[in-house]
Amino acid sequence: MVLSVRRAVASDSGALAVLAAATFPLACPPHTTDEAKAAFIATHLSQANFDTYLADPARDILFAEIEGEAVGYTMLVFAEPSDPDVASALTVTPSIELSKFYVLAGHHGQGIASALMTDTIAAAQKRGAAAVWLGVNEENARANRFYEKNGFAKVGTKRFLVGERYEDDFVRERVL
Repeated sequence: MVLSVRRAVASDSGALAVLAAATFPLACPPHTTDEAKAAFIATHLSQANFDTYLADPARDILFAEIEGEAVGYTMLVFAEPSDPDVASALTVTPSIELSKFYVLAGHHGQGIASALMTDTIAAAQKRGAAAVWLGVNEENARANRFYEKNGFAKVGTKRFLVGERYEDDFVRERVL
């Protein structure tokens, strides 16, 4: 297995949209309806969305591949948090949001997430961040264990809308 992690480019938008459609549902709590997941994906994770994200200088998207197969991605957003719950929870500035962090289910446990995290943290440091923050569903035990293992402490909570329902997320922060 030859894993490579690189910064995504414009021609990756289609592969990113396919990855996002396959991985976003993994992060949703069991009660999230298929309709709500599909609507979120269509609204926020389409190829057109990724075209916009990739063109945005305030975002870095890292892309993980194994021998040319897309297996994971992360997205950093270099902006102050607009959510007042997040802003009041963070302890260090400037802080950068880790907006997306996904690996295909069939590739969990292969070290891909660790490699992506290492490169994502390096990208945040390169941009001058003093900390990285993220929101993760309180019911997503696997992700919460991973983020704790990688130095992200719980510093607060926030709400996240999927479909018509607000979900409760932990706000986690890693000081760099």
